[in-house]
Amino acid sequence: QVRLVESGGGLVQAGGSLRLSCVVSGVSTGTMGWYRQAPGKQRELVATISSAGTTNYADSVNNRFIISRDNAKSTVALQMNSLKPEDTAVYYCNAKHRYDGSNYWGQGTQVTVSS
Repeated sequence: QVRLVESGGGLVQAGGSLRLSCVVSGVSTGTMGWYRQAPGKQRELVATISSAGTTNYADSVNNRFIISRDNAKSTVALQMNSLKPEDTAVYYCNAKHRYDGSNYWGQGTQVTVSS
């Protein structure tokens, strides 16, 4: 059974920091990443990291967020700095199957940034 368990969301003031973590089990992972969905908006990419460590960021978070992974522990993390109210959303962990590209999602964790 594939499981993605996220942790680390919460309420923070603008300018603050949060760190999200996601533990993946039951699947051999390729690219992993974080997506977010704000109320009334579509889910959007935040950042991805390949199994080799190549990263990709949305323009809106570049130079503020850092994605990392630990292949030995099957975890992916998102360090979020200089948070803005517009970063408020439910953040979802995503993992792609290493060989067939199937997508797997976590249950989501709420991040709220107050002004």
